[in-house]
Amino acid sequence: MHSLGNRGAENAGGEAEALNGWLDSGMGHTRRRALALLAAGAAMLPARRAWADQPSAPGAALPALALVSRHLQWTSADHGLDVARQAGFPAIIWTVRRGAHVEPAAVRTELPRIIRATQAAGLATPMVITGIADAQSEGVEATLATMQSLDIRLYRAAAPRYRYDAPFQPQYDDFRSKLERLAKLNETHGVTAAFHTHAYADTIGGSAWDLWMLMRGIDPRFVGINYDIGHVMAKGGAGWRESIRALGPYLHSVSVKDFRWDKLDTVPAGQWPWRTRLVPPGEGMVNFGDFFRYLQTSGFGGPLETYYEYLVRVPGVAAPFDMLGTDMGKWQLAIPEAAFIALLQRDVQFYQQAWTTALTTPAPPPFSVKAPN
Repeated sequence: MHSLGNRGAENAGGEAEALNGWLDSGMGHTRRRALALLAAGAAMLPARRAWADQPSAPGAALPALALVSRHLQWTSADHGLDVARQAGFPAIIWTVRRGAHVEPAAVRTELPRIIRATQAAGLATPMVITGIADAQSEGVEATLATMQSLDIRLYRAAAPRYRYDAPFQPQYDDFRSKLERLAKLNETHGVTAAFHTHAYADTIGGSAWDLWMLMRGIDPRFVGINYDIGHVMAKGGAGWRESIRALGPYLHSVSVKDFRWDKLDTVPAGQWPWRTRLVPPGEGMVNFGDFFRYLQTSGFGGPLETYYEYLVRVPGVAAPFDMLGTDMGKWQLAIPEAAFIALLQRDVQFYQQAWTTALTTPAPPPFSVKAPN
């Protein structure tokens, strides 16, 4: 495992000096603040099974922010742990998919090795992300059995897609049958599938309502929802207020990200010009204040998946940098590592502050989504 601090005092000092103005400009954090964030993150770390077993009391501390390992696929898992710690994360969510640190075919050996390293680094693994969609998915038995052996009880599952050229009811019936079979398989391994709420035009569950309706009557200990507030608001706007309340015990985890609508002037004539653009948290349309306030009063215990799916501009780097990146072996970090860590820290601080503000600020009165004239 190597780190920024292991590069030598001369290199680290020069890099810090070059980035100093940028780090203090609102785009990152000072070194002192980064250390404070790291200490705060460690103080918030609960027992690893608490997310699955016990909801937090209303008004509890921020559920542990978990860095999604997709954002570390430019480096090894061991070095990625060092990056996550420097950024102030108390937890990391490893991905078991093709192109990730853990390939499904190698899950029995690689996931235990990485989890041991994660524990040794003082970080938790509250869940894993998979490509599992049903009981017939690639590597499903090996993945669930390995999770069980590691006492990881929650995994993110992939929601199916609508076919707009066919009636919906048979599609719902088919997916309901798959959910029931997957729930039985999960029960044998003592794990839970949390289906993600993607806002893509044809994804079942973008607004959360259809996933919840399809799951009703199935034991929520074995299937549920990974609620992505950015995607849900992109799909249904202020309708998140109702959909998240409907989920009840099916809400197992939350993904946090922000977005805004952009009107493009480059689309062909006759095409709808509005597109969703993912942006740093606080710069878009997600109402984190009310959303976090609901999580606090509902007793939600996490985890909070933290995503960076936006472009950034870094001084000295010509092209905008895509924080989401791509697969292992294909992604090369095109910005200084210190700048990358500072960007991770920036969002950690935003979510910590937003949670504290929601906790300590009275809820605003109800408002109309219609702007005044």
